[in-house]
Amino acid sequence: MPTVSAQGKSIQCEVGANLRQVLRANGIDLYNGQAQLINCRGLGTCGTCAVQIVGAVSEANWKDRTRRSLPPHSPDRDLRLACQTQVLDDITIIKYDGFWGQGLQRTW
Repeated sequence: MPTVSAQGKSIQCEVGANLRQVLRANGIDLYNGQAQLINCRGLGTCGTCAVQIVGAVSEANWKDRTRRSLPPHSPDRDLRLACQTQVLDDITIIKYDGFWGQGLQRTW
């Protein structure tokens, strides 16, 4: 079973588990500020669940690539949408500031 490390927690999950669902089910505060209230609930359209991932996850699908190609995100930045990502092996998650998680300062 892969281990997801985020916000000082280590969480085990099934291979192929949806990253957003794993984080939320384990009390990880995935959203910054008002994005906790105003987000697409996992549809891949808002971009507020953007995180940096170190480790093996699924390839970015068209929803992930498309949303991250639009401002304030940048396709050149090493971020992924948690709601569109499946965990394949042990990973570490880094969250940045900004409404969409697009900032440069680590929040966790």
